[in-house]
Amino acid sequence: MTIRRGVEEATKISFKRHAAGHQDLSALPLAEWDHQDMPFERARDLLDGLLDWRALKPWGFRKGLGYLLRSQDDFRDVFHLRKFAAAHSDWKPFLAHILGFDAQLVAQHYEKEKQLTEKQSTAQTIKNELGGSIEDISKIEGILLLKQKEAEKKQKLLDAFDFRAQDKHSTKQLVDDIDERIAALNAERYSLNQNKKKIITSLEEDQILFNPDEAQRLFEEVGVLFNGQIKKDFQQLIAFNRAITDERQGYLQEERVEVEAELKRINTELNTLGKKRSEMLSFLSGTDIFGKYKQVSDEMVTLRADITSLERQRGFLHRLQGLRTEIRALTEERGHLQTQIEANVEKQNSDQNSLFSAIRVFFSEIVEEVIDRKALLSVSPNQVGHLEFKAEILDESGNATSADLGHTYRKLLCIAFDLAILRAHLDDKFPRFVYHDGVFESLDDRKKENLLIVIRRYAEMGLQPIITLIDSDVPARAADEGAVFSADEVIITLHDEGQHGRLFKMKAW
Repeated sequence: MTIRRGVEEATKISFKRHAAGHQDLSALPLAEWDHQDMPFERARDLLDGLLDWRALKPWGFRKGLGYLLRSQDDFRDVFHLRKFAAAHSDWKPFLAHILGFDAQLVAQHYEKEKQLTEKQSTAQTIKNELGGSIEDISKIEGILLLKQKEAEKKQKLLDAFDFRAQDKHSTKQLVDDIDERIAALNAERYSLNQNKKKIITSLEEDQILFNPDEAQRLFEEVGVLFNGQIKKDFQQLIAFNRAITDERQGYLQEERVEVEAELKRINTELNTLGKKRSEMLSFLSGTDIFGKYKQVSDEMVTLRADITSLERQRGFLHRLQGLRTEIRALTEERGHLQTQIEANVEKQNSDQNSLFSAIRVFFSEIVEEVIDRKALLSVSPNQVGHLEFKAEILDESGNATSADLGHTYRKLLCIAFDLAILRAHLDDKFPRFVYHDGVFESLDDRKKENLLIVIRRYAEMGLQPIITLIDSDVPARAADEGAVFSADEVIITLHDEGQHGRLFKMKAW
């Protein structure tokens, strides 16, 4: 089959099927093509059907082309190709599929994770909208109910233009609440002032007036001895009493500080209550009914603003509660999917007859045949259930080495991986070709010959390995050993000596 796609009209695509290969149909009139100037989307669907790569389903033929057409930039990573610049969810399910794992589980896990992230982001946005507001829906409902009842009552007052009930309520609040509180505070302040006086008196009285030296002088004047042990006993008694007095004064000072702080608080509250009492008396004694009406109206405006704010918070909280329920459900579903993924990976790893086990064996065989070292292909889920793909070169003891970090061996791992995939799918409706650019670069001649043996053997299996190389990368051979490539193995030789050496046999543009 030959596909025609113009440079100027790249969206117009034509197809021609023919029995013999290597046909040059560049001069064939458009009318003789089987499908002519098809739009891009239809042409892609048609080609997908003609190729019939069922083993790639549900993905189209274009998804796997990155592993079939490796350019130099695609040798940087065995699995993560340059074209897969998007999120891992875009390519890991497909890679899991061609390796023999349950790609549907992997795709569903990424989808649940995406939904979960979106819900969590929305929940966080709502929390930011709420700011430092109450997040207890019961508390919001309770406050809202009280505010609504208060608003209904004030609205009735406004509608009836009758403020007798309002005056009555204010009078009751004044008498029952403010006056009673003021009386209680005054009583408490009186008691505290009395305690303060007693503390000050105690501090002044706690002085030791007896002086042993003065007593000795008086005793000597009257001819009585006051010396030796008697004086010493008095001095010890005075020291003991002074220690007790000092400790008692410390407690009294602490109590004095506490009493003064409490008096300060009471005085502040009394001042506030006195001001409020004065305002309420002013309201009751006011004769301007319109002034009262305006005051209640202002209170209604504040109430309505509070109610609107509370209703908005309630709406946010209901939405937040719903999101939290969804987040819990999604988290649980994601956990179930992760468990299924782990079980599937374990099954495919342990089953020696699985597709993945076959790919592993073919992969290691290719690497060992080229560089005489085994290689390990491994797939395992990480802590969050995402598949991690690894390709490593092993040492003689079977331990992973850092050899695959170098460009040359990493390229070899890419080639081995692609060939192993094709071989494992030989019995499926799967691509049969693979292209590798600069396949022999940086390898020594012995390894080049080994790799060429592998490539030829895979070609004999019915695959179509396509390689490119420059003449300096051709392995050196003695004159009597013959050419490295036979004439029928070389499809095209490119050079700069005219149009004949160009890929499309035309001038550059």
